[in-house]
Amino acid sequence: MIERKIAHLVSHGIDDIVLSMGYRPDAFQAAYPDGHCAGAKMTYVIEPQPLDTAGAIAFAARQVGLSETFIAMNGDILTDMNLGEVISFHKSHGAEITMTLTPVQDPSRFGVVAVDSDGHVTEFVEKPKLEDAPSNLINAGGYVLEPAILERIEPGRKVSIEREIFPQVVAEGKLYAGTFGKYWIDIGTPEAYLQSNLDVLELEFAGESYVDEAAHVDTSAVVRRSVISAGVRIGEGATVVDSVLLRGAVIDEGVVVEGSIVAENASVGAGAKLTNLSVVGGDCTIDPGASLDGEKIDPPSSN
Repeated sequence: MIERKIAHLVSHGIDDIVLSMGYRPDAFQAAYPDGHCAGAKMTYVIEPQPLDTAGAIAFAARQVGLSETFIAMNGDILTDMNLGEVISFHKSHGAEITMTLTPVQDPSRFGVVAVDSDGHVTEFVEKPKLEDAPSNLINAGGYVLEPAILERIEPGRKVSIEREIFPQVVAEGKLYAGTFGKYWIDIGTPEAYLQSNLDVLELEFAGESYVDEAAHVDTSAVVRRSVISAGVRIGEGATVVDSVLLRGAVIDEGVVVEGSIVAENASVGAGAKLTNLSVVGGDCTIDPGASLDGEKIDPPSSN
């Protein structure tokens, strides 16, 4: 997800990127040890303690001495938003913050926004009851911000951009928003993670599977509309459909994986069956002949 997001930024001419981290920062540093990813220069900033959404943005910006208009994006979304359009809109409206929006059927899990005909935000409600939502447009997790925003965020304490900063900027008439793309997904659940991968297969591979060249798939195995990562081994007579197999996963002979996720270096024994969004955590072992129907198996380190 990070690589796709950074490649998207680079495609719009943004190639100097700060990765703001808290939880397990070592994993990202190990993935990109030379500080470069998808054509961008990476700077790593690690919060000493969780500072919430605005606090994290301000901490990262201050660490790198940022003093110009900048973009902040949530790390767990995929979108095709046109960043050039967002920046042009932001500048032409003299906004302090421009927020990207997307329509959803149920906005109650998100920050919900009401805008006027000029894109001026008139109301922002964080996670309202469905019947209280002022619209079906939600905060899509991408912002263009002026450095003046940092003056609103007290250093060293938790500050929520949704609950503290947005209401201030709305009250002063400086928060604008709009929709700037067609595709958007918040990858906050296993279901959404799987769906995002299937969406990419549809958009970029015409619905065919992606099989990494460093994967081994037995000639008798069946693989349809699935993501098969590097180092994966799929045995004789196995079937993998609408699923994601991450790096180093082993699928033994006769296994059936349908609509499920098998994480890094997990092993699924011969004749086992995984269906209905089963998730096998990294380094887990599923016994031969086992049947998982919508079950989540945590990796050993999290037990």
